[in-house]
Amino acid sequence: MTANQLDTPFAIKGLHLKNRIVMAPMCQYSVEAKDGKPNDWHFVHYVSRAVGGTGLIIMEMTDVDPDGRITDYDLGLWSDEHILAFKRIIDEAHRQGAKIGIQIAHAGRKAEDAEMPVGPSGIPAGLQAKTPRPLAAEEIAVIVEQFKEAAARAVKAGADTIEIHGAHGYLIHQFHSPGINDREDEYGQNYAKFGVEVIRAMKSVMPADMPLLFRISATEYMDGGYGVAHAIEMSKQYIAAGVDVLHVSSGGEGPAGKRKPGNYPGYQVPFARAMKEALGVPVIAVGMLDDPKLAEATVANGDADLVAVARGMLRDPYWALHAIKAVKGDAEPPKAYVRAY
Repeated sequence: MTANQLDTPFAIKGLHLKNRIVMAPMCQYSVEAKDGKPNDWHFVHYVSRAVGGTGLIIMEMTDVDPDGRITDYDLGLWSDEHILAFKRIIDEAHRQGAKIGIQIAHAGRKAEDAEMPVGPSGIPAGLQAKTPRPLAAEEIAVIVEQFKEAAARAVKAGADTIEIHGAHGYLIHQFHSPGINDREDEYGQNYAKFGVEVIRAMKSVMPADMPLLFRISATEYMDGGYGVAHAIEMSKQYIAAGVDVLHVSSGGEGPAGKRKPGNYPGYQVPFARAMKEALGVPVIAVGMLDDPKLAEATVANGDADLVAVARGMLRDPYWALHAIKAVKGDAEPPKAYVRAY
């Protein structure tokens, strides 16, 4: 048995993780009541990954407004009525030894079930997508307040951390993308302005020792889309406003052009390393990292501080335990499962 990096603790501010493994947020589209509240499916889904040894679970995209959902089957935190359903999941994840956060977002122009989606500009996400209505400045202020209120509810629910979704073509990404945001006001002159306002508002209601995560697309794939240099410049402003950890992904803003996303294990790891080296903050790498040895190498090589696994955890709720055993030679399962290890 040898020591490994994947199974080493990680701490930032008041967040202390038992290992470097993150469950990436993945929409379940399973809110059958369409009320935004997590149900028994979500309880089993998240708690089973806590039982499975995951250090940090990030709950799926949770929206600040009913019309900010991708679909009506998504989670929300636009009302105090949502808090107890989230708390039930969070409390049980804690009992199973995991830390858990909530990814807070607004889909903007990608809100498929909204009668009239909104965005920074009137540019649709694709040929078949609805044309969004450009937000007025006073409406932007309302959405910033919605992010703040959702963060306060996440804190009341007992979340260990909060992640802002600023990637994959959702509203914050839309504002900081020059190819999507063609505004002529201050939100077009400074592409990071909306994101900075959201960060500051959310930080104002978060405990001082709770880290704020930010998921960002390091590059876009649409023709004329931005690259890593632009993502770094946006991130500088976001970090100055209060972001503590970057969760580095890519794309999602619209149909790919000449530049195509990778489709091989670890294809986004170079983005994570570039952001880490340029900005000096902890980063989470994500994207086809479900091979335990690749996940281990990503941390051991210093490419990222944490690795997030998505589809691998959909296939295997106990991916973390199995990965640690694969690279370390042993693992510490729950007492009830010891006989199997």
